[in-house]
Amino acid sequence: MRRVIQRLHLIVASIAGVFLVVLGITGAIMAFEPELDHLLHWRLWHVTPAGLPLSLAQLGATAARAVPGAHISGYILSSSPDLSWQVLLGGRVAYINQYTGDVLGVVPNGPDFLSRVHQLHLRLLWQSPSDAGKTVMSWSGLALVGLVISGFYLWWPQKRVRVRRGGSGARAWLDVHHATGALSLAFLLLLAVTGVCIGFDRQLVPLAYQLTGTAPQLVYGQTPPRRSTPTGDPTITPDDALAAARAALPGAAPISINVPGPTGVYSISARYPEDRTPGGRSRIVIDPDTGRVLAAEGSRTAPLGTRLVTLNRAIHTGDVFGLASKTVMSLASLAVVGQAVSGLIIWWARRRPVAFTRPRGERTQPLR
Repeated sequence: MRRVIQRLHLIVASIAGVFLVVLGITGAIMAFEPELDHLLHWRLWHVTPAGLPLSLAQLGATAARAVPGAHISGYILSSSPDLSWQVLLGGRVAYINQYTGDVLGVVPNGPDFLSRVHQLHLRLLWQSPSDAGKTVMSWSGLALVGLVISGFYLWWPQKRVRVRRGGSGARAWLDVHHATGALSLAFLLLLAVTGVCIGFDRQLVPLAYQLTGTAPQLVYGQTPPRRSTPTGDPTITPDDALAAARAALPGAAPISINVPGPTGVYSISARYPEDRTPGGRSRIVIDPDTGRVLAAEGSRTAPLGTRLVTLNRAIHTGDVFGLASKTVMSLASLAVVGQAVSGLIIWWARRRPVAFTRPRGERTQPLR
């Protein structure tokens, strides 16, 4: 049985190894995606708080002057007072100091380095109707689950957690492989299982609601309710819609709002102070003609199924406990890379029909 599991461990690692390295490197970066974005674009993001923010109408007018003729499609409100707000218009993003109205910069609303890293992690930058790239990465995550479990089985008899002195380079790499896997086992398994749940969300999210006997009020990524009688431009302004959203979910700070088209509605994302995910997990839908709340789902009162889905994502990204858990998950992602590299070196060494020297006092035998 041990030989069979060892062979399966090698075969799965050989097939999925490249994809696991991609997952590990990109995952380590994504754990600090917001922080890196704020650092790389410091001039666009950072402002000095000074009183109350200006209204969206004022900020929108300022942005419209910076990009003449562009249609405003939405606003992004930062969750921190020292970070700027953004106005989305005409395929561009205007970063604005919400306290002074100064335009800090206008950039294309397209993929940048971090968004490409994100898409590489999710789907190998492979956009297709079948989302084949996501399928490949999801199965790679499932392969990681199998490798962690089988690796634990193979490690258990010797329980080696240190790199011994005096051994050959290949023997040292074997010790590194064992020690890294043992020390990061729990976090690797957590990272892999939560990643699989995200990768196969189309199948597993409905299952979460079914098992908990709950149903989502609003499903992320799906079209929200529409206006029953389209009347053209909204009667209710974005500022009015924000006020209605705050009243619908007291204590939740709005972080984004769209500007609806002829048949659309205001869709507002919000975030409670205790929410760990940067994007928040609360959502309010407002009728643009009457200001009536068409739907609202807050993270505090969300169905159990929704809470489980949200918790799974927060654990995977490391947001669940803030900077500490982000660091742990980033290191766990790097451990995936370390395991793949050390495993490759061990495999290459085993292909050579030679014996490897063990530390003094131990019997010389082939590398296992």
